[in-house]
Amino acid sequence: MLSYRHAFHAGNHADVLKHFVQMQLLQALTKKDKPFWYIDTHAGAGCYSLDSGYATQNAEYESGIARLWNRSDLPPALADYVALVKALNPDGAMKIYPGSPLVALKLMRPDDRLRLFELHPTDSDILLENFLDYDPQALTHQANGFAALKALLPPPPRRGLVLIDPPYEEKQDYQRVVDSLNEGLKRFANGIYAVWYPQLQRDDARRLPEELKKLPVKSWLHVALTVKALGAEGIGMHGSGMFILNPPWLLHDTLQQVMPYLSKHLAQDDNAFYTLECKEN
Repeated sequence: MLSYRHAFHAGNHADVLKHFVQMQLLQALTKKDKPFWYIDTHAGAGCYSLDSGYATQNAEYESGIARLWNRSDLPPALADYVALVKALNPDGAMKIYPGSPLVALKLMRPDDRLRLFELHPTDSDILLENFLDYDPQALTHQANGFAALKALLPPPPRRGLVLIDPPYEEKQDYQRVVDSLNEGLKRFANGIYAVWYPQLQRDDARRLPEELKKLPVKSWLHVALTVKALGAEGIGMHGSGMFILNPPWLLHDTLQQVMPYLSKHLAQDDNAFYTLECKEN
């Protein structure tokens, strides 16, 4: 279909959760003095304008990153995430929001590598333009990330993070996520895999976390943030989640500190809550 453009949703509550968790995973990888690869199967444009273009139409960032922008009581790990976004906006106004590729770039070291995939032709062109100066550390491809992943695993350093964040425009994306992870684990069993998914009324979305729990890994972590009740017609996204395979061991403790805060400050009605569960080795 290729109609999805993430720019409409940049900086919303789902981005806050996704990019905060992504930061924790990358920071865990950088604690060891060994290089790693970051692979993004659905990278989008990599960076988004908040004061012009698509993001201004619904201004979803106002119920996401904007609610954290001027707070002085942020938990330390969450403050690091907000500081990363603020560093891209040195005049103090919210004008730029980083997509997951730019979040990764800001946290990675010279020997680490980014491999970025985006199928949408317009966003792929923007992604290439945004990361052209970082070749060969960051390579972008206009390609289906599901199909490309197989050839990249295992990455040469045998360390890495794979972010799978499809638009779920097609219902088949839910099964593609599960199939890609099953295949990826055969090639790179010890890699860290992070899946973002939307909370929707549709059965595919509600079943996905349970399907991911069945994957052949020793440990996983599931975190979700529900920001509001389902609408009267049962349509629209009311939250999102991240499911991590082979998570770093301190991630659960960090999320225990941060999720109550996010649930309180990103709530859109009285029905907001968070989910945090894990399977350990």
